[in-house]
Amino acid sequence: MSDLTRFLKKNKKVKGNTVYCVTKSLTDEEGKPLQWTIRPVSTSENDALRDECTIDVQIPGKPGMYRPKLQSSKYIAKLLAASVVEPNLHDKDLQDSYGAMTPEELLKEMVDDPGEYGDFTTFVQKFNGFTNMDDKVDEAKN
Repeated sequence: MSDLTRFLKKNKKVKGNTVYCVTKSLTDEEGKPLQWTIRPVSTSENDALRDECTIDVQIPGKPGMYRPKLQSSKYIAKLLAASVVEPNLHDKDLQDSYGAMTPEELLKEMVDDPGEYGDFTTFVQKFNGFTNMDDKVDEAKN
């Protein structure tokens, strides 16, 4: 028989924040890239983000029948923005300085290099426990 007390919330390890240099274009006085504070997103938050980015698309040739479709670019942008603690992407002055209206738009303005944005996407996904098929194949080979 298992000891259920091991499963109590008080025994659960909590994943803390981390730092990541998102872009080389924002630097300190010495020219070093600024570190951003990144937080883990909970499963509930992730579900809400996915729901917000899912639309119903009509199935071709089947009137009145729909299937859910995840708007993946929108979802990734929201996941990244939800993960950023510092800088505060909700700050009106910061948004105004880039001419952005939402945290997602601001992030894309601040990280306007597609490669850096892609690297940041990969980092946030791995930090939140997502793995891709290539990672699983590599792991199985070892």
